[in-house]
Amino acid sequence: MPRPAGLGSLLDIALDPTAPEPLFRQLYAELRQAILGGRLRPGDRLPASRALADELGISRNTVLGAFEQLLSEGYLVMRGGSGTYVAGDLPDLTPENARPQRQGRAAPPQLARRSAILLHAPRGSTRPQASPHYPCFAPGWVDSSDFPFALWSRLLAKTWRQPPRSIIEGGDPGGYPPLRAAIADFLRQARGIDCAAEDVLIVSGIRQAVDLTCRLLLDPGDKVWVERPGFPGIGAAIGAAGGRLVHVPVDAEGLDVAAGLRAAKDARIACVAPSHQYPLGVVMSLQRRLALLAWARDAKAWVLEDDYDSEFRYAGRPLAALRSLDEDGRVIYVGTLSKLLFPSLRVGYLVAPRALSQAFRSARAVVDDQPAMATQPVLAEFFKSGHLAAHVRRMRKRYARRQQLLLRATEAHFGGRIVLRPDAAGLHLVGQLADPALRRQGDAKIAEKIAAVGVTVSPLSAYDVADDRKGSGISPQGLMFGYAAVPDARILPGVKAIAAALHL
Repeated sequence: MPRPAGLGSLLDIALDPTAPEPLFRQLYAELRQAILGGRLRPGDRLPASRALADELGISRNTVLGAFEQLLSEGYLVMRGGSGTYVAGDLPDLTPENARPQRQGRAAPPQLARRSAILLHAPRGSTRPQASPHYPCFAPGWVDSSDFPFALWSRLLAKTWRQPPRSIIEGGDPGGYPPLRAAIADFLRQARGIDCAAEDVLIVSGIRQAVDLTCRLLLDPGDKVWVERPGFPGIGAAIGAAGGRLVHVPVDAEGLDVAAGLRAAKDARIACVAPSHQYPLGVVMSLQRRLALLAWARDAKAWVLEDDYDSEFRYAGRPLAALRSLDEDGRVIYVGTLSKLLFPSLRVGYLVAPRALSQAFRSARAVVDDQPAMATQPVLAEFFKSGHLAAHVRRMRKRYARRQQLLLRATEAHFGGRIVLRPDAAGLHLVGQLADPALRRQGDAKIAEKIAAVGVTVSPLSAYDVADDRKGSGISPQGLMFGYAAVPDARILPGVKAIAAALHL
């Protein structure tokens, strides 16, 4: 087994921020010399980019840039899912120390420097495998076991038995027109959004919506507000498109607009989830919503509204969507159908301001021509016939019941040391670490202990991806309990297993 390269072996790295050479080049040179000098040997695993950045007191992007240069030159290799390693066959070795080269081995590809963002960014959501005995409380997952697949199959067969030419050939980069019209009707009724079918663009999900928005509205280096903590995939998509992330804190009233103004009043886009922020679950106050819209109007900036989990509300009436309050055409609204139906559906939608509708369709035509047509007619019929609304009503009742089961179980078995509170919406609850001893351990270490007994939870700190989080006092601590996809009968055993693992 290759031995991991401990941070201790790297502590003699000396970087000079006042030197004319960029920090990433200095770090590259230090690591390259450590490899050639034998301090890092073939097969050694390097620390994670974030851990090394914390150790050296530099930006994670600096580490990523150095890693990418070493990867492209063949000093490092990536092994999917396990990390970055010193290559077994090194370049630049003297003849007496060189290893025999394999015949026909291709030189490592020379990648663009910005590819480091893509190679090291958070991947798509993959639900951890649940153990045979205990539940997977991973957040963000829905229960697909009761989806009407028989009905879905009949509609699919009906659509494709004798499909019209318009479905076979497609042709509209915005997506299937009847589905776009159905989504526009749904949003008018459910979220108070005044939009037409031509404003709706079918996308694969939030990341594609963010990518298209950034391609259209950002120049390289433009600043973008993102929520802190927040969904890492959004920041990764923005960074890959050339945006400069500005992490704006979230409190009990949602995104702190005043903090955003202090940090970057000249930002070009603000990405927010005002209806049910992920991961904290807070609702953005009306005062903050109006302040955000006023900033966008005055700065000629844009707001990307992710209406996360708005359909799964269990108590009270939700505030209107931010887009419904927008009188100046500055809000781009995005949502998904995958969480309403089943994850692999991969169908979402973007509602552009009228002035941008044609631009978004044109950009989509260049980047991806048109969305896949196979399921769009079925979805349109699902809307039209009321099947979607009926399914959402059933699942809303199921998820509300599971939230109550989780609350009762944790109240009975956690002894007040981890506290979960009811949430009027969403698919997960955040467990606050009320016990100082647990807080001292840190949520990541606690999640590891829980995983050791076969139960999956997510540490809240994993959603704070800002470079300055170490020692800032901002990084949140807690445990995320996704309950929507956990069968009723497995909630209590899972909670008991957690209590036993942590000696609660």
